Amino acid sequence: MKAAWAVALCGAAVALLVHTVWSWWLTARQADKRVEPDRPPWGFRLVWPLILMLDAASNALLGEPAAARLLARLRRGGLAYALTPHQFFSAQCVCAVGVGLTGTALATTVLQMATVAPAGWLGVAVGFVLPLRWLQRHTRRREHALLKALPFFIDLLTLSIEAGLNLTGALQQAVDKSRPGPLSLEINQVMRQVRAGRPRVEALRDLAARLNFAPVSSLVGALVQGELTGASLGPVLRAQADQRRSERFQRAEKLAMEAPVKMLAPLVLFIFPCTFIVLGFPIAMRLLSSGL
Repeated sequence: MKAAWAVALCGAAVALLVHTVWSWWLTARQADKRVEPDRPPWGFRLVWPLILMLDAASNALLGEPAAARLLARLRRGGLAYALTPHQFFSAQCVCAVGVGLTGTALATTVLQMATVAPAGWLGVAVGFVLPLRWLQRHTRRREHALLKALPFFIDLLTLSIEAGLNLTGALQQAVDKSRPGPLSLEINQVMRQVRAGRPRVEALRDLAARLNFAPVSSLVGALVQGELTGASLGPVLRAQADQRRSERFQRAEKLAMEAPVKMLAPLVLFIFPCTFIVLGFPIAMRLLSSGL
């Protein structure tokens, strides 16, 4: 009888726990404040229920200045419509707990450490920083894609303007003829804002502030200046395209100059020791055979 009561109480506790977690998740999902949400990256989707459950608690932990800085980084990485700052902070907390528990488990089972607290706290710190490092690398890859697509996009924009289209039509035509990528997504967002009634100059300035990328800011400045002064945009855009191409070549030359320096460490650590072993092994064997 006592065993039956114990099993019943355990089942009731498990059911209550599941019901509580499910209620928290539904509440957090209904409180999602994202406008026109995009799909989060796949790593965030794996722990999305946990992120939603911690979203409400992160409001008290993440201050307004930190949330504003994190929002600027998300906007620069093109993730502002996929994640809010509080959701990204919740993902940091989930990653910190997961890596901390993994470090503790490895310390106790594999390394046989007597005190597992240092390994656990080190895992928490590493896990908290990992999403920020991922966001930084994602932003760099996105900026590289923007820099690569800008010259061709500016050429299309120049041809459309010189063919008689206004700036809005030229932007739309350039987007339609360009390859899908971060630049086309950002220009499409500008076009949506213009169609919704926002002034074109404000939409372009918001693009420059959102990306905070020097080549895009230079292009936006040229377009805004031509829009306000009524000057011809053809020569200005051709100069912009030439400048973007020269920047691409300069970046390629810089990477080519950095390649020998980056190859020095693998040469010293891996290739040189193997070469010395291959060259020195016959000499060592002859010395051993001669009795020296």
